[in-house]
Amino acid sequence: MENLPKNKKIILFDGVCNLCDTAVQFIIKHDKKDVFRFVALQSELGISICKHLGISFSKMDSIILFNPGVAYFYKSSAAIEIARDFGGFWKMLFVFRIIPIFISDRIYDYVAKNRYNWYGKKESCMIPTPELKAKFL
Repeated sequence: MENLPKNKKIILFDGVCNLCDTAVQFIIKHDKKDVFRFVALQSELGISICKHLGISFSKMDSIILFNPGVAYFYKSSAAIEIARDFGGFWKMLFVFRIIPIFISDRIYDYVAKNRYNWYGKKESCMIPTPELKAKFL
């Protein structure tokens, strides 16, 4: 964990999920302050981070936002925290925190459970373009 970049938040995502890939592309586009770095859950580093956080990889079908040395968030909480870092209008999404977590996570779980059926699945994790390579660990 000591090799992780300092002052960057790490987003762990399902590297073979088309919905997750679209979400990563959306985050990159809106990450004007260069806050985030990305790691596929299936990668060696992704598995290592999950172990470090005490998250069972076999049960993880969620996006995880890891702020090293500070905190981590997953499921709907991660999505809200990520949007908060975009600034501007996106900060307004924080209002969704008023929805009880068990409700927002139930919606998140429903989408996560069906994501491969609705959006498809890749054979392998995406390979970033040379311009985006620095954003992936």
